Amino acid sequence: YSNIADIYSESGNSENAILFYDKAIASLWQTPDTIALASVILNAGDEFLNQGKYSKAQKYFKEAEPLFEEKNYQPGIAYNLGNQGIALAGLGQNKLAEEKLYRCISILEELEDFYSISVYLNFLSELYLEKNDNKNATKYAERSLSLAKKYGLKGQISEASLQLSNVYDRIGNKTKALELFKNHIVYRDSFNNVETVHNLANMRTDFEVSQKQLEVNLLEEQRKTQRLSIIAALVGLGTMIFLAIGLYRRNRYINNTRKIIESEKEKSDKLLLNILPAETAEELKQNGKVAAKKHETVSVFFSDFVGFTKFSEHLSPDEVVAQLDYYFSHFDNIAEKYGVEKIKTIGDAYMCTSGLNDNDPDHAMTILKVAEEIQEFVNTSIRDMQTPFEIRIGINSGPVVAGVVGHKKFAYDIWGNTVNIAARMEANSKPGKINISENTYHLVHSQVDCAFNGHFTTKNGSAIKMYFVNNL
Repeated sequence: YSNIADIYSESGNSENAILFYDKAIASLWQTPDTIALASVILNAGDEFLNQGKYSKAQKYFKEAEPLFEEKNYQPGIAYNLGNQGIALAGLGQNKLAEEKLYRCISILEELEDFYSISVYLNFLSELYLEKNDNKNATKYAERSLSLAKKYGLKGQISEASLQLSNVYDRIGNKTKALELFKNHIVYRDSFNNVETVHNLANMRTDFEVSQKQLEVNLLEEQRKTQRLSIIAALVGLGTMIFLAIGLYRRNRYINNTRKIIESEKEKSDKLLLNILPAETAEELKQNGKVAAKKHETVSVFFSDFVGFTKFSEHLSPDEVVAQLDYYFSHFDNIAEKYGVEKIKTIGDAYMCTSGLNDNDPDHAMTILKVAEEIQEFVNTSIRDMQTPFEIRIGINSGPVVAGVVGHKKFAYDIWGNTVNIAARMEANSKPGKINISENTYHLVHSQVDCAFNGHFTTKNGSAIKMYFVNNL
Protein backbone atom coordinates (compact mmCIF):
# COMPACT_ATOMS: atom_id res chain seq x y z
CA TYR A 1 0.00 0.00 0.00
CA SER A 2 2.77 2.41 0.91
CA ASN A 3 4.64 1.75 -2.35
CA ILE A 4 1.46 2.23 -4.39
CA ALA A 5 0.84 5.51 -2.55
CA ASP A 6 4.38 6.68 -3.35
CA ILE A 7 3.83 5.94 -7.05
CA TYR A 8 0.56 7.91 -7.09
CA SER A 9 2.32 10.76 -5.29
CA GLU A 10 5.14 10.86 -7.84
CA SER A 11 2.61 10.84 -10.71
CA GLY A 12 0.71 13.78 -9.19
CA ASN A 13 -2.43 11.83 -8.23
CA SER A 14 -2.76 13.10 -4.66
CA GLU A 15 -6.26 11.72 -4.12
CA ASN A 16 -5.20 8.11 -4.72
CA ALA A 17 -1.91 8.69 -2.90
CA ILE A 18 -3.76 9.67 0.30
CA LEU A 19 -6.19 6.75 -0.14
CA PHE A 20 -3.37 4.19 -0.18
CA TYR A 21 -1.36 5.94 2.52
CA ASP A 22 -4.40 5.57 4.79
CA LYS A 23 -4.69 1.86 3.85
CA ALA A 24 -1.00 1.40 4.72
CA ILE A 25 -1.45 3.23 8.03
CA ALA A 26 -4.45 1.06 8.97
CA SER A 27 -2.46 -2.10 8.21
CA LEU A 28 0.65 -0.97 10.07
CA TRP A 29 -1.37 -0.21 13.20
CA GLN A 30 -1.84 -4.02 13.40
CA THR A 31 1.95 -4.60 13.49
CA PRO A 32 4.68 -3.83 16.05
CA ASP A 33 6.70 -1.87 13.45
CA THR A 34 6.26 1.59 15.02
CA ILE A 35 8.95 3.33 12.95
CA ALA A 36 7.45 2.11 9.66
CA LEU A 37 4.00 3.27 10.82
CA ALA A 38 5.27 6.71 11.82
CA SER A 39 7.20 7.04 8.53
CA VAL A 40 4.09 6.35 6.41
CA ILE A 41 2.07 8.83 8.48
CA LEU A 42 4.83 11.39 7.92
CA ASN A 43 4.73 10.72 4.15
CA ALA A 44 0.96 11.13 4.10
CA GLY A 45 1.28 14.48 5.87
CA ASP A 46 3.97 15.48 3.39
CA GLU A 47 1.51 14.81 0.54
CA PHE A 48 -0.94 17.30 2.05
CA LEU A 49 1.96 19.71 2.63
CA ASN A 50 2.84 19.60 -1.08
CA GLN A 51 -0.81 20.47 -1.88
CA GLY A 52 -0.72 23.46 0.45
CA LYS A 53 -3.29 21.83 2.79
CA TYR A 54 -1.38 22.77 5.91
CA SER A 55 -4.06 21.96 8.52
CA LYS A 56 -4.47 18.38 7.26
CA ALA A 57 -0.70 17.99 6.95
CA GLN A 58 -0.24 19.14 10.55
CA LYS A 59 -2.82 16.57 11.73
CA TYR A 60 -0.71 13.74 10.31
CA PHE A 61 2.55 15.20 11.61
CA LYS A 62 1.10 15.42 15.13
CA GLU A 63 0.01 11.77 14.90
CA ALA A 64 3.52 10.67 13.85
CA GLU A 65 5.30 12.73 16.51
CA PRO A 66 4.72 10.49 19.62
CA LEU A 67 5.46 7.34 17.61
CA PHE A 68 8.92 8.59 16.60
CA GLU A 69 9.55 9.81 20.17
CA GLU A 70 8.50 6.43 21.61
CA LYS A 71 11.31 4.76 19.67
CA ASN A 72 13.63 7.77 20.06
CA TYR A 73 14.15 7.66 16.28
CA GLN A 74 16.07 10.89 15.84
CA PRO A 75 15.94 11.23 12.01
CA GLY A 76 12.16 10.77 12.03
CA ILE A 77 11.75 13.22 14.92
CA ALA A 78 13.83 15.80 13.06
CA TYR A 79 12.08 15.47 9.69
CA ASN A 80 8.67 15.55 11.37
CA LEU A 81 9.59 18.73 13.25
CA GLY A 82 10.88 20.32 10.06
CA ASN A 83 7.69 19.50 8.15
CA GLN A 84 5.60 20.80 11.03
CA GLY A 85 7.57 24.04 10.86
CA ILE A 86 6.74 24.46 7.17
CA ALA A 87 3.06 23.60 7.77
CA LEU A 88 2.78 26.05 10.67
CA ALA A 89 4.39 28.78 8.61
CA GLY A 90 1.79 28.09 5.92
CA LEU A 91 -0.89 28.57 8.59
CA GLY A 92 0.61 31.91 9.58
CA GLN A 93 1.95 30.67 12.93
CA ASN A 94 5.44 31.98 12.26
CA LYS A 95 6.76 31.96 15.82
CA LEU A 96 5.74 28.36 16.49
CA ALA A 97 6.99 27.39 13.03
CA GLU A 98 10.42 28.79 13.85
CA GLU A 99 10.49 26.92 17.18
CA LYS A 100 9.78 23.63 15.38
CA LEU A 101 12.37 24.40 12.75
CA TYR A 102 15.02 25.28 15.33
CA ARG A 103 14.40 21.97 17.16
CA CYS A 104 14.62 20.16 13.81
CA ILE A 105 17.90 21.88 12.98
CA SER A 106 19.32 21.14 16.44
CA ILE A 107 18.71 17.39 16.01
CA LEU A 108 19.99 17.37 12.43
CA GLU A 109 23.16 19.11 13.59
CA GLU A 110 23.76 16.31 16.08
CA LEU A 111 23.19 13.85 13.23
CA GLU A 112 25.49 16.01 11.07
CA ASP A 113 22.77 16.06 8.40
CA PHE A 114 23.64 19.56 7.24
CA TYR A 115 22.24 18.99 3.75
CA SER A 116 18.73 18.46 5.16
CA ILE A 117 19.08 21.57 7.33
CA SER A 118 19.88 23.65 4.28
CA VAL A 119 16.98 22.08 2.35
CA TYR A 120 14.46 22.88 5.11
CA LEU A 121 15.65 26.47 5.28
CA ASN A 122 15.36 26.80 1.51
CA PHE A 123 11.85 25.30 1.44
CA LEU A 124 10.77 27.67 4.18
CA SER A 125 12.15 30.63 2.23
CA GLU A 126 10.23 29.53 -0.86
CA LEU A 127 7.04 29.22 1.18
CA TYR A 128 7.40 32.74 2.59
CA LEU A 129 8.11 34.04 -0.91
CA GLU A 130 4.83 32.55 -2.15
CA LYS A 131 3.07 34.31 0.75
CA ASN A 132 4.80 37.61 -0.26
CA ASP A 133 6.64 37.69 3.07
CA ASN A 134 9.88 38.92 1.52
CA LYS A 135 11.57 39.60 4.85
CA ASN A 136 11.33 36.01 6.09
CA ALA A 137 11.99 34.65 2.61
CA THR A 138 15.27 36.57 2.53
CA LYS A 139 16.27 35.55 6.06
CA TYR A 140 15.82 31.80 5.54
CA ALA A 141 17.39 31.76 2.08
CA GLU A 142 20.45 33.58 3.45
CA ARG A 143 20.73 31.07 6.32
CA SER A 144 20.45 28.18 3.88
CA LEU A 145 23.17 29.65 1.68
CA SER A 146 25.44 30.38 4.64
CA LEU A 147 25.13 26.82 5.98
CA ALA A 148 25.65 25.26 2.55
CA LYS A 149 28.82 27.33 2.03
CA LYS A 150 30.11 26.46 5.50
CA TYR A 151 29.94 22.73 4.85
CA GLY A 152 30.74 22.79 1.15
CA LEU A 153 27.33 21.47 0.05
CA LYS A 154 27.70 22.09 -3.67
CA GLY A 155 24.13 21.36 -4.71
CA GLN A 156 22.56 23.42 -1.91
CA ILE A 157 24.91 26.36 -2.49
CA SER A 158 23.51 26.41 -6.00
CA GLU A 159 19.87 25.98 -4.90
CA ALA A 160 20.10 28.50 -2.05
CA SER A 161 21.76 31.05 -4.36
CA LEU A 162 18.96 30.50 -6.89
CA GLN A 163 16.29 30.87 -4.21
CA LEU A 164 17.87 34.05 -2.86
CA SER A 165 18.12 35.35 -6.43
CA ASN A 166 14.37 34.76 -6.82
CA VAL A 167 13.73 36.67 -3.58
CA TYR A 168 15.75 39.69 -4.68
CA ASP A 169 14.09 39.56 -8.09
CA ARG A 170 10.69 39.67 -6.36
CA ILE A 171 11.63 42.73 -4.26
CA GLY A 172 13.02 44.52 -7.30
CA ASN A 173 16.76 44.34 -6.55
CA LYS A 174 17.70 43.19 -10.05
CA THR A 175 21.45 43.76 -9.55
CA LYS A 176 21.62 41.55 -6.46
CA ALA A 177 19.35 38.97 -8.13
CA LEU A 178 21.70 38.76 -11.13
CA GLU A 179 24.75 38.49 -8.86
CA LEU A 180 23.18 35.61 -6.92
CA PHE A 181 22.11 33.85 -10.10
CA LYS A 182 25.71 34.04 -11.28
CA ASN A 183 26.74 32.57 -7.90
CA HIS A 184 24.19 29.81 -8.51
CA ILE A 185 26.06 28.89 -11.70
CA VAL A 186 29.58 29.43 -10.30
CA TYR A 187 29.07 27.47 -7.08
CA ARG A 188 27.38 24.63 -8.88
CA ASP A 189 30.47 24.26 -10.97
CA SER A 190 33.35 24.05 -8.56
CA PHE A 191 36.27 24.89 -10.76
CA ASN A 192 36.80 27.87 -13.08
CA ASN A 193 39.33 27.27 -15.79
CA VAL A 194 41.01 30.64 -15.31
CA GLU A 195 44.18 29.64 -17.10
CA THR A 196 42.34 28.79 -20.32
CA VAL A 197 40.47 32.11 -20.27
CA HIS A 198 43.74 34.00 -19.74
CA ASN A 199 45.40 32.16 -22.60
CA LEU A 200 42.52 33.06 -24.89
CA ALA A 201 42.76 36.71 -23.87
CA ASN A 202 46.53 36.67 -24.37
CA MET A 203 46.14 35.23 -27.88
CA ARG A 204 43.78 38.07 -28.75
CA THR A 205 46.14 40.68 -27.22
CA ASP A 206 49.19 39.27 -29.04
CA PHE A 207 47.32 39.43 -32.33
CA GLU A 208 46.29 43.06 -31.79
CA VAL A 209 49.85 44.06 -30.83
CA SER A 210 51.28 42.30 -33.88
CA GLN A 211 48.80 44.10 -36.14
CA LYS A 212 49.83 47.48 -34.73
CA GLN A 213 53.52 46.65 -35.09
CA LEU A 214 53.03 45.65 -38.71
CA GLU A 215 51.34 48.97 -39.42
CA VAL A 216 54.23 50.87 -37.84
CA ASN A 217 56.83 48.90 -39.79
CA LEU A 218 54.97 49.40 -43.05
CA LEU A 219 54.74 53.17 -42.53
CA GLU A 220 58.45 53.34 -41.71
CA GLU A 221 59.33 51.41 -44.85
CA GLN A 222 57.16 53.71 -46.95
CA ARG A 223 59.08 56.71 -45.58
CA LYS A 224 62.40 55.06 -46.53
CA THR A 225 61.12 54.41 -50.06
CA GLN A 226 60.06 58.04 -50.46
CA ARG A 227 63.54 59.24 -49.44
CA LEU A 228 65.15 56.86 -51.94
CA SER A 229 62.90 58.17 -54.72
CA ILE A 230 63.92 61.82 -54.04
CA ILE A 231 67.63 60.94 -53.98
CA ALA A 232 67.29 58.98 -57.23
CA ALA A 233 65.67 61.96 -58.98
CA LEU A 234 68.53 64.27 -57.91
CA VAL A 235 71.56 62.15 -58.72
CA GLY A 236 70.34 61.02 -62.10
CA LEU A 237 70.70 57.89 -64.06
CA GLY A 238 73.62 56.54 -62.03
CA THR A 239 71.54 56.16 -58.95
CA MET A 240 68.73 54.23 -60.71
CA ILE A 241 70.34 50.96 -59.64
CA PHE A 242 70.03 51.92 -56.00
CA LEU A 243 66.41 52.97 -56.59
CA ALA A 244 65.67 49.63 -58.21
CA ILE A 245 67.21 47.86 -55.23
CA GLY A 246 65.09 49.96 -52.89
CA LEU A 247 61.94 49.25 -54.87
CA TYR A 248 62.74 45.56 -54.93
CA ARG A 249 63.29 45.53 -51.20
CA ARG A 250 60.06 47.51 -50.69
CA ASN A 251 58.01 45.12 -52.82
CA ARG A 252 59.55 42.12 -51.13
CA TYR A 253 58.81 43.60 -47.71
CA ILE A 254 55.24 44.45 -48.70
CA ASN A 255 54.71 40.94 -50.03
CA ASN A 256 56.15 39.43 -46.87
CA THR A 257 54.07 41.80 -44.78
CA ARG A 258 50.93 40.86 -46.72
CA LYS A 259 51.64 37.18 -46.09
CA ILE A 260 52.12 37.89 -42.38
CA ILE A 261 48.88 39.88 -42.26
CA GLU A 262 46.99 37.14 -44.08
CA SER A 263 48.44 34.54 -41.72
CA GLU A 264 47.47 36.60 -38.68
CA LYS A 265 44.02 37.22 -40.16
CA GLU A 266 43.58 33.47 -40.60
CA LYS A 267 44.58 32.95 -36.97
CA SER A 268 42.15 35.67 -35.91
CA ASP A 269 39.32 34.08 -37.95
CA LYS A 270 40.02 30.69 -36.39
CA LEU A 271 40.03 32.28 -32.96
CA LEU A 272 36.67 33.94 -33.65
CA LEU A 273 35.18 30.66 -34.86
CA ASN A 274 36.35 28.98 -31.66
CA ILE A 275 34.47 31.64 -29.69
CA LEU A 276 31.46 32.43 -31.90
CA PRO A 277 29.16 30.66 -34.39
CA ALA A 278 30.20 31.23 -38.02
CA GLU A 279 27.25 33.51 -38.82
CA THR A 280 27.83 35.59 -35.68
CA ALA A 281 31.60 35.83 -36.32
CA GLU A 282 30.96 37.11 -39.86
CA GLU A 283 28.50 39.71 -38.55
CA LEU A 284 31.06 40.88 -35.99
CA LYS A 285 33.77 41.25 -38.68
CA GLN A 286 31.44 43.11 -41.04
CA ASN A 287 29.72 45.46 -38.58
CA GLY A 288 32.01 45.55 -35.55
CA LYS A 289 29.11 44.42 -33.37
CA VAL A 290 26.46 41.69 -33.16
CA ALA A 291 22.75 42.30 -32.77
CA ALA A 292 20.92 40.12 -30.26
CA LYS A 293 18.66 37.56 -31.92
CA LYS A 294 15.67 35.63 -30.62
CA HIS A 295 15.39 31.95 -31.60
CA GLU A 296 11.88 30.60 -31.24
CA THR A 297 12.81 26.99 -30.55
CA VAL A 298 16.14 25.40 -29.71
CA SER A 299 17.31 22.61 -27.39
CA VAL A 300 19.79 23.40 -24.60
CA PHE A 301 22.17 20.78 -23.12
CA PHE A 302 23.82 21.03 -19.68
CA SER A 303 26.19 18.47 -18.15
CA ASP A 304 28.09 18.31 -14.87
CA PHE A 305 30.59 15.82 -13.47
CA VAL A 306 29.67 14.07 -10.21
CA GLY A 307 32.28 14.33 -7.49
CA PHE A 308 34.63 16.58 -9.44
CA THR A 309 35.05 19.09 -6.61
CA LYS A 310 36.28 16.52 -4.11
CA PHE A 311 38.48 14.81 -6.68
CA SER A 312 40.11 18.06 -7.86
CA GLU A 313 41.17 18.99 -4.31
CA HIS A 314 43.88 16.32 -4.49
CA LEU A 315 45.27 17.34 -7.88
CA SER A 316 47.60 20.06 -9.07
CA PRO A 317 46.15 22.81 -11.32
CA ASP A 318 47.83 21.22 -14.36
CA GLU A 319 46.28 17.84 -13.59
CA VAL A 320 42.82 19.35 -13.10
CA VAL A 321 42.99 21.20 -16.43
CA ALA A 322 44.29 18.02 -18.13
CA GLN A 323 41.29 16.04 -16.81
CA LEU A 324 38.83 18.67 -18.07
CA ASP A 325 40.62 18.92 -21.43
CA TYR A 326 40.40 15.13 -21.84
CA TYR A 327 36.62 15.26 -21.61
CA PHE A 328 35.81 18.60 -23.23
CA SER A 329 37.98 17.93 -26.30
CA HIS A 330 35.92 14.81 -27.00
CA PHE A 331 32.68 16.67 -26.20
CA ASP A 332 33.66 19.35 -28.74
CA ASN A 333 34.27 16.69 -31.41
CA ILE A 334 30.86 15.13 -30.75
CA ALA A 335 29.11 18.54 -30.89
CA GLU A 336 30.90 19.38 -34.16
CA LYS A 337 29.90 16.00 -35.62
CA TYR A 338 26.21 16.83 -35.21
CA GLY A 339 26.48 20.54 -36.07
CA VAL A 340 25.66 21.53 -32.49
CA GLU A 341 26.87 24.92 -31.20
CA LYS A 342 29.05 24.80 -28.08
CA ILE A 343 28.17 27.79 -25.91
CA LYS A 344 30.68 27.60 -23.06
CA THR A 345 32.28 25.61 -20.27
CA ILE A 346 32.14 26.78 -16.67
CA GLY A 347 34.44 24.75 -14.49
CA ASP A 348 33.37 21.13 -14.94
CA ALA A 349 30.05 22.05 -16.63
CA TYR A 350 29.51 21.91 -20.40
CA MET A 351 26.78 23.73 -22.31
CA CYS A 352 25.77 23.42 -25.97
CA THR A 353 22.71 24.17 -28.09
CA SER A 354 21.10 22.77 -31.23
CA GLY A 355 18.70 24.63 -33.49
CA LEU A 356 20.38 28.06 -33.49
CA ASN A 357 19.94 30.01 -36.72
CA ASP A 358 17.08 27.63 -37.64
CA ASN A 359 19.59 25.18 -39.13
CA ASP A 360 18.12 22.03 -37.57
CA PRO A 361 14.31 21.62 -37.35
CA ASP A 362 14.89 18.27 -35.61
CA HIS A 363 17.05 19.94 -32.94
CA ALA A 364 15.60 17.96 -30.01
CA MET A 365 16.60 14.57 -31.48
CA THR A 366 19.98 16.00 -32.50
CA ILE A 367 20.79 17.14 -28.96
CA LEU A 368 19.67 13.75 -27.59
CA LYS A 369 22.11 12.01 -29.96
CA VAL A 370 24.87 14.31 -28.72
CA ALA A 371 23.90 13.53 -25.11
CA GLU A 372 23.89 9.77 -25.79
CA GLU A 373 27.37 9.84 -27.38
CA ILE A 374 28.76 12.00 -24.55
CA GLN A 375 27.24 9.61 -22.00
CA GLU A 376 28.73 6.59 -23.80
CA PHE A 377 32.15 8.25 -23.99
CA VAL A 378 32.10 8.96 -20.23
CA ASN A 379 30.99 5.39 -19.49
CA THR A 380 33.78 4.02 -21.71
CA SER A 381 36.32 6.23 -19.91
CA ILE A 382 35.14 4.85 -16.58
CA ARG A 383 35.41 1.24 -17.85
CA ASP A 384 38.91 1.92 -19.19
CA MET A 385 39.85 3.44 -15.81
CA GLN A 386 40.91 6.70 -17.45
CA THR A 387 38.93 8.79 -14.94
CA PRO A 388 36.54 8.04 -12.06
CA PHE A 389 33.76 10.49 -12.98
CA GLU A 390 30.11 9.96 -13.77
CA ILE A 391 28.06 12.65 -15.49
CA ARG A 392 24.63 14.19 -15.05
CA ILE A 393 22.88 15.56 -18.13
CA GLY A 394 19.85 17.86 -18.44
CA ILE A 395 18.03 19.06 -21.59
CA ASN A 396 15.22 21.57 -22.21
CA SER A 397 13.69 23.00 -25.40
CA GLY A 398 12.15 26.40 -26.05
CA PRO A 399 12.90 30.01 -27.08
CA VAL A 400 16.19 31.78 -26.25
CA VAL A 401 17.89 35.09 -26.94
CA ALA A 402 21.45 34.84 -28.27
CA GLY A 403 24.10 37.51 -28.59
CA VAL A 404 27.62 38.71 -27.85
CA VAL A 405 28.49 40.56 -24.64
CA GLY A 406 31.54 42.74 -24.11
CA HIS A 407 33.82 44.71 -26.45
CA LYS A 408 37.03 43.09 -25.26
CA LYS A 409 37.26 39.44 -24.26
CA PHE A 410 33.77 39.16 -25.75
CA ALA A 411 31.68 36.04 -25.29
CA TYR A 412 28.76 34.49 -27.15
CA ASP A 413 25.94 33.40 -24.86
CA ILE A 414 22.24 32.57 -24.71
CA TRP A 415 19.65 33.68 -22.17
CA GLY A 416 16.08 33.01 -21.17
CA ASN A 417 13.91 30.77 -19.02
CA THR A 418 14.67 27.89 -21.39
CA VAL A 419 18.32 28.03 -20.28
CA ASN A 420 17.35 28.22 -16.60
CA ILE A 421 15.09 25.17 -16.87
CA ALA A 422 17.81 23.22 -18.74
CA ALA A 423 20.16 23.92 -15.82
CA ARG A 424 17.49 22.69 -13.39
CA MET A 425 17.05 19.54 -15.48
CA GLU A 426 20.76 18.81 -15.00
CA ALA A 427 20.59 19.60 -11.27
CA ASN A 428 17.62 17.20 -10.87
CA SER A 429 19.22 14.45 -12.96
CA LYS A 430 21.14 11.47 -11.61
CA PRO A 431 24.63 10.12 -12.39
CA GLY A 432 24.60 8.33 -15.72
CA LYS A 433 21.15 9.70 -16.64
CA ILE A 434 19.78 12.08 -19.27
CA ASN A 435 16.96 14.14 -17.73
CA ILE A 436 14.69 16.03 -20.15
CA SER A 437 11.87 18.51 -19.58
CA GLU A 438 8.32 17.96 -20.74
CA ASN A 439 8.97 20.52 -23.53
CA THR A 440 11.67 18.27 -25.00
CA TYR A 441 9.65 15.14 -24.23
CA HIS A 442 6.75 16.35 -26.42
CA LEU A 443 9.19 16.74 -29.34
CA VAL A 444 10.81 13.29 -29.07
CA HIS A 445 8.46 10.90 -27.21
CA SER A 446 7.32 9.21 -30.44
CA GLN A 447 10.94 8.25 -31.21
CA VAL A 448 12.48 7.79 -27.75
CA ASP A 449 11.69 5.55 -24.78
CA CYS A 450 11.38 7.73 -21.66
CA ALA A 451 10.46 7.22 -18.00
CA PHE A 452 8.66 9.79 -15.83
CA ASN A 453 11.00 11.43 -13.28
CA GLY A 454 8.66 13.55 -11.18
CA HIS A 455 8.27 17.33 -11.13
CA PHE A 456 10.17 20.39 -10.09
CA THR A 457 8.60 23.73 -9.23
CA THR A 458 9.66 26.95 -10.95
CA LYS A 459 9.96 30.29 -9.18
CA ASN A 460 6.48 31.27 -10.40
CA GLY A 461 5.01 28.16 -8.79
CA SER A 462 4.32 26.09 -11.90
CA ALA A 463 5.28 22.41 -11.91
CA ILE A 464 7.32 21.04 -14.82
CA LYS A 465 7.43 17.31 -15.54
CA MET A 466 10.78 15.57 -16.02
CA TYR A 467 11.66 12.36 -17.87
CA PHE A 468 14.67 10.09 -17.95
CA VAL A 469 15.71 8.94 -21.43
CA ASN A 470 16.02 5.13 -21.46
CA ASN A 471 17.28 4.69 -24.99
CA LEU A 472 17.16 6.32 -28.44
